[in-house]
Amino acid sequence: MTQRALQEPTLLMLTVLADQPRHGYAIVQEVLAISQGRVRLRTGTLYTALERLVVEDLIEVHSEETVAGRLRRSYRLTQRGRTVLAAEAERLHATASEAKRRLANPFTASPFTSRWKESLA
Repeated sequence: MTQRALQEPTLLMLTVLADQPRHGYAIVQEVLAISQGRVRLRTGTLYTALERLVVEDLIEVHSEETVAGRLRRSYRLTQRGRTVLAAEAERLHATASEAKRRLANPFTASPFTSRWKESLA
């Protein structure tokens, strides 16, 4: 079964957790950095998304500690999360490669276009 594409904030959250566990504020900062300022996660959005990703078994709580009287959780990717992220990265790579190919050869018909034109003849 084909998995549906990840929304960009979810993709970015999984990406920043791919190399090491991070707590919420670090996730927000890393997402902001790798998106070059395009994606800003608000606190409410972040924690709702983190809960959803835990339920979907894409991430898990790595550690909990109390800092300045507040609970701080660190999250990490699960094996399923790594698999989903790798599949999404491959899908995006294939799409980007196709876009580059078509931009380099703007008047080259694709196999689909060729078959479609033949069916009209």
